[in-house]
Amino acid sequence: MVDLRTEIAGVALRNPTMLASGFLDETGGSMGRVYQAGAGAVVTKSVGPQPREGYPNPTIVELDGGLVNAVGLPNPGVIEYEHEIKRAHAAGAVVIGSVFGKDAQEYAAVAAKMSTYGVKAIELNLSCPHAKGLGTEIAQDASAVREFTRTVKDVVDVPVFPKLSPNVQDIATFAVAAEEGGADGIVAINTMKAMAITPELKMPSLANKYGGLSGPAIRSIGVRAVYDICEKVHVPVIGVGGVGSGRDALEYIMAGASAVQIGTAILSRGLGVFDEVVQEMGVLLEEAGFNSVPEAIGVAHA
Repeated sequence: MVDLRTEIAGVALRNPTMLASGFLDETGGSMGRVYQAGAGAVVTKSVGPQPREGYPNPTIVELDGGLVNAVGLPNPGVIEYEHEIKRAHAAGAVVIGSVFGKDAQEYAAVAAKMSTYGVKAIELNLSCPHAKGLGTEIAQDASAVREFTRTVKDVVDVPVFPKLSPNVQDIATFAVAAEEGGADGIVAINTMKAMAITPELKMPSLANKYGGLSGPAIRSIGVRAVYDICEKVHVPVIGVGGVGSGRDALEYIMAGASAVQIGTAILSRGLGVFDEVVQEMGVLLEEAGFNSVPEAIGVAHA
């Protein structure tokens, strides 16, 4: 039997699958169900300092290769969110808290509060408009990635995992900046900036016009990003983007990821996708002669 346990910066996981932020993670009940369905950990929806409604509908468009969404970070605010994390913990879940804010200090304040709720790590959603008014995501400014990471690291005692954007020329340089800021791990990738148009209406399909593309269409981009990042940094990486099978997950792991996150695949496959991915990974690893997940991490670099 292959040992499917893994760990990221001291966070022990029973298997390398995690619920990606933004899917079935608004309530503690749904996070608990995902964990009980087989996920190794769950990442909360991105939570900010205050309640936020998000963008008006329509916010999601289904495409051949995935989803384009512009939900707008709706959340109840970090104070209200405490009882959702408690409910997830009551179901036995390993919880990682995803946070955002308008500037580094706000990220740090939300992360500090979130860390008191017993989360095992903090994920930084850096896909927010840059506070300096540059009109770019924080994740598109290496100095901001470094600064935001460092500011959060200074106020929490749990590992910090910045989530990086693929909408940049060289994602590895941003991973290096995150590592310089004290990141304990890297999450890659967030969604690709995308758009869909409804010809019958002669207008963009989303109320926000632009959205983030997730699902199978971005998997090869995610795998390449993880591979590039692992060539440049010395902290563990969590791979995200288009994972729907054990084979998909192993691509990320062999590129250097220590774990993978699953989101869009839940919509077509249901909660059973976590168990299916883990079982298939076990079979493939055994066939390839591996006894554990760590043995397979980064083998494509050899």
